[in-house]
Amino acid sequence: MYEEMDTLIEKASILIEALPYIQKLYGKTVVIKYGGNAMINEKLKNWVMEDITLLKYIGVNPIVVHGGGPDINSVLKKLNVESQFVNGLRVTDMQTMEVAQMVLVGKTNKELVSMLNQKGGKAIGICGIDGNLIQARKHYEYVNGEKIDLGYVGEVVSINAKVLEMLAKDEYIPVVAPIGVGEDGTSYNINADTVAAEIAKAIKAEKLMFMTDVEGLKYDKNSKEIISAISADEVLKMIDEGKIDGGMIPKVLGCIDALKHGVNRTHILDGRIPHCILLEIFTDKGIGTMIHL
Repeated sequence: MYEEMDTLIEKASILIEALPYIQKLYGKTVVIKYGGNAMINEKLKNWVMEDITLLKYIGVNPIVVHGGGPDINSVLKKLNVESQFVNGLRVTDMQTMEVAQMVLVGKTNKELVSMLNQKGGKAIGICGIDGNLIQARKHYEYVNGEKIDLGYVGEVVSINAKVLEMLAKDEYIPVVAPIGVGEDGTSYNINADTVAAEIAKAIKAEKLMFMTDVEGLKYDKNSKEIISAISADEVLKMIDEGKIDGGMIPKVLGCIDALKHGVNRTHILDGRIPHCILLEIFTDKGIGTMIHL
């Protein structure tokens, strides 16, 4: 009996530890970039949906931005279409664009919406075409000074924040697929990390969180020690030194850009940890890396 009581008291202490964080975040908006292994592993996916639903029920307004690379790869493989990448961005011809839009908007987005609704949330799936949410233009990449045409790859021109605010500040959880639209109605495939950062900036979110397949930032890749908090200047120095590279670069640069445009806190999370969102937001220690100015 005493052991059971100790367990109950421990659970109560966890809730009390979360209280000041809940009070601080009540009524605020948190943008979550959902991706990596947490989108593939069903258990992890389930835990993430629970975290997001709980946030809404305690008065936080989550906005979810998702990728869908593995799903797109799977469909392209069935169609015998080979994927090419330049600096981590998918070269997107018309056929690939049609597949990306079909998969991201019609499959991945609706699966996430359905899961959140099953948890008791009221999720609404949208993409950048809806309400001109993400106005975009064609993006060019540069390799060794050479301008590379990536096809229907876009960059964000503007975000229609009103659409998201109407949903998020009501009872809904917006789930955003990273498809943008040009002035002429052309659809563009946009990096989901970039979209998440631009949305966070546009709505002046309290937090921007990137879910990844790494534990967090480290000063030394071979070290087991995760950096719990780091300044934007230190992050830029680590990029110059080659300590941050690959797919992590757009995430940390998105964090820094968001901070400079009014977002209060940004986080890099290990999406492989059960309930990583709740652990990062509502515990004293957290589990990932917080980037600040």
